[in-house]
Amino acid sequence: MTTGPVAAPLTLACVLAAVVYTMGAARLRRRGDAWSWRRDCVFAAGCAAVVWGLTGPVPGGPFTAHTGRHLLTAMAGPALLAVARPLTLVLRLLPPGRPRRGLLRVAHSPAAGGLLFPPVAAAVDLGGLWLLYRTDLWGAAHRHALLGGLLELHMLLAGLLFAMAVCRLDPVRGRYGLPLRAVTLLAAGAAHAVLAKGLYLSGPPGTAFEAADLRAGAQLMYYGGDAVEVFLALVLAVQWYAATGRRRARQAARGAVPAGAR
Repeated sequence: MTTGPVAAPLTLACVLAAVVYTMGAARLRRRGDAWSWRRDCVFAAGCAAVVWGLTGPVPGGPFTAHTGRHLLTAMAGPALLAVARPLTLVLRLLPPGRPRRGLLRVAHSPAAGGLLFPPVAAAVDLGGLWLLYRTDLWGAAHRHALLGGLLELHMLLAGLLFAMAVCRLDPVRGRYGLPLRAVTLLAAGAAHAVLAKGLYLSGPPGTAFEAADLRAGAQLMYYGGDAVEVFLALVLAVQWYAATGRRRARQAARGAVPAGAR
């Protein structure tokens, strides 16, 4: 990923999204609705990560800098944005009416359910990476600025799709269980690690990076990817803990009901 022609529009979109999110959350609190300040901070951090990856300075050689931008824009940023539940915020802000019904219709549509099926989301996300690094797509993206810009957009959206599919925090079609999402996360992490190890040995076809730069970038991809995947795994662990607590509370409540009252 490079700072291509879509970097400026995406940066502006991220800044506007952060402002709108903050204003929307403040509006919810003013009318007495509960909305955690932590979500505001997480969403702002996600937007900042994407903006930094698109336009900010990233140290290291060409490949190492590219890897750092990829981690910020396609992995860390989308993961933080998904955890902040932006769709939930929008739905709670919209009054009953056509816009809200339309948004719900899209979120609950078969197309949304298919894209957010965890294995499909993982294939879209990881498949794009494998094509970029293991085919001539890298060279073509650097020869054609528009193609490079479209790849930037794809990586951001695919990362957001994967994070939303794994976390399942927003009200979308297909409430897939924790086991499927956890296995998908493990498989995606393994595929990402294999790709990083392969890049440690040889760069994308048609490139000639210095060996030290290639190794540093591959290591950053490997360990940085692990960090983001651990973050997503913690989200799943919190969901499992909460679900277990609710189940035990229901069981305790049923056990407290006198036998004659059942």
